[in-house]
Amino acid sequence: MMRKVSLLLAGAAIGALSATFVAQTGLLSSGALAQSSGSQTYRLLNLFGDVFEKVRTDYVDKPDEKKLIEAAINGMLTSLDPHSSYMDTKSFRDMQVQTRGEFGGLGIEVTQQDGIVKVVAPIDETPAARAGVMAGDLITHIDGEQTQGLTLNQAVDKMRGQIGSSVNLTLVRGEGKQKVEVKITRDRIQIRAVRAEMEGEDIGYIRVTQFNEQTYEGLKRAIDKFNADHGAKIKGYIIDLRNNPGGLLDQSVAVSNAFLDRGEIVSTRGKNPDDTHRFNAKPQGDLARGKKIVVLINGGSASASEIVAGALQDHKRAVVIGSRSFGKGSVQTILPLGRDNGALRLTTARYYTPSGRSIQAKGIEPDIEILHEVPDSLKGQDSTKGEAALRGHLKNGEEEGSGSQAYVPPNRKEDKQVAAARDIIYGVKTVADFKKPEPAKAAGAKEPAKPAQ
Repeated sequence: MMRKVSLLLAGAAIGALSATFVAQTGLLSSGALAQSSGSQTYRLLNLFGDVFEKVRTDYVDKPDEKKLIEAAINGMLTSLDPHSSYMDTKSFRDMQVQTRGEFGGLGIEVTQQDGIVKVVAPIDETPAARAGVMAGDLITHIDGEQTQGLTLNQAVDKMRGQIGSSVNLTLVRGEGKQKVEVKITRDRIQIRAVRAEMEGEDIGYIRVTQFNEQTYEGLKRAIDKFNADHGAKIKGYIIDLRNNPGGLLDQSVAVSNAFLDRGEIVSTRGKNPDDTHRFNAKPQGDLARGKKIVVLINGGSASASEIVAGALQDHKRAVVIGSRSFGKGSVQTILPLGRDNGALRLTTARYYTPSGRSIQAKGIEPDIEILHEVPDSLKGQDSTKGEAALRGHLKNGEEEGSGSQAYVPPNRKEDKQVAAARDIIYGVKTVADFKKPEPAKAAGAKEPAKPAQ
């Protein structure tokens, strides 16, 4: 028997420089392949063996047989969906280090679209964020080499390197396909998953940048400090999940549980009914003590972020404000393949909100949609197309359409979504107030005609 350790991923894109997982244990029979049914399967496996042998013996140069096998495995996995792939030993080891929230690199979360590396979101206060990399950017070249034709892991490996060294990225941005060249100096990425400060004098603002091993404890420390410093003065909390690409499934459950005393948080459902798992809130006490919660999301909020937003929205514990989220509603399991053989990252389930909504390729619709006015220099470059735009994504019926604006003003005083959150917490406005049509303001606008008496 071969030992298997499965790791559940709830990250939007596990690539350049960050990966997250939750450990479980189990067993995988080395004879699983032998149990495949149907003569066609055996015939095709024989075909693969014949092709491999032809390449090995007849190719013009002596091929690296290990690379041939790894490329074949990765080709099989990437044909399934954008989030399944093969990790060699080094990539697997890097992923295990990265989940702790400290690693070397650029500080971007990526996925792959049409064979090109795509930025899901830059991580706050990292070299990539400071260099102006934006959610939705396509990375077409790394140090002058095309990313088309590279696997996601190969591209990620090229962006990693010694701290202090530089890498040149060629980006294609927006509908106009603007070409942007950036030079980024690699650094040690120490992700502070939670940042907190007061919004005004009586609202706690908590920015969650991703879900790693530090997230729940960081959230708890932030709320405890708000209570210690301001006590009953706190009227509510803004939980900012905008451009948060996801992370650990168990951390998204813990963060949701921080505001819920009971009920389901999320369920994951695989191919077989026995593969359904439900994650329920534990009666540990609402850290916010029943005070109002507003969650901010946008087109860069994915996976674990969507779990939190969906759970709090379904339980009516929070008002969700912003724009539709990314729509990454699948769970990846990491399956180690034994010593020095790397691991598989395999999509094994979809996840669902407490009300049974699948987020896959649809995203979370906010209770209040508010879009920002985008500077002219960024217009057409401020949105993500979301999961539904990724080639080979898992389908979810006819009503797909994830992806939306991902722009966040750098100055929070100009942030209309934060302003709306304040109005909700203060009770100045309700959700219904934001949905009322704007009164006609055009010059010469007439009063509506009155019915005949």
